[in-house]
Amino acid sequence: MRVAVAAMAMVMAMGAGAANASAETVKTADYTFNYSYPAEAAAIPRLRALLETERKAMGVRTARDAAAARRDAAGMAFPFHPYDQDKTWQLVTNTPRFLSLSYAAYSFTGGAHGNPSSGALVWDKARGVRLDPKTVFTSTAALQRAVAPTYCARLKAERARRLAPYKDTGDLFSKCPPLTDLTLLLGSTDRQRVNRIGLIADPYVAGSYAEGQYEVTLPVTRAIIATVKPEYRPAFAVE
Repeated sequence: MRVAVAAMAMVMAMGAGAANASAETVKTADYTFNYSYPAEAAAIPRLRALLETERKAMGVRTARDAAAARRDAAGMAFPFHPYDQDKTWQLVTNTPRFLSLSYAAYSFTGGAHGNPSSGALVWDKARGVRLDPKTVFTSTAALQRAVAPTYCARLKAERARRLAPYKDTGDLFSKCPPLTDLTLLLGSTDRQRVNRIGLIADPYVAGSYAEGQYEVTLPVTRAIIATVKPEYRPAFAVE
């Protein structure tokens, strides 16, 4: 399963999404490496520097590990399968307070299949710092209590829909995953204040690998705003 932009459907639903302005692609006999981020991130020097540092480190690591794997395969007379590393940052939203980004990543290192993953960051323009979106809230436990009833119901319904042909939802993933295992996105429909949150469950978090990722977008409610740290509450609004 080659990576698509994992959170693209959610990003578009949350009111953003644009072609990336800063991108690098390297293809050799040992590996393919892709890394990109949007113009909005490139326009912030400190954020751009952080992403460029990550890009360079990932590129060096990919080249080193793929070369080592090729040598090992030759020494054991095994076929070598070129590595594949991809990380694509996408704009979720850009409000006066926050630049919100998500990423879709894909890693193939010669196993049975590659592994997609997701993640997110928020750039706090007022403080000039990178934040994990979850740290905008008083605690993950408080936010979980606020979103669980709606999130878990929507996730269960989507799993039932995907698994309907197999008539089996009583598996290891029948329990709703904790927020700590999910990627959290901050989104906005008006690019003024955060009025949506996105929750992404990667493969093996809410379902099997074959089921893919589960993406749920929720409107910001008063209960959610109550879990936001006081200094960030003016940046949120009920949808």
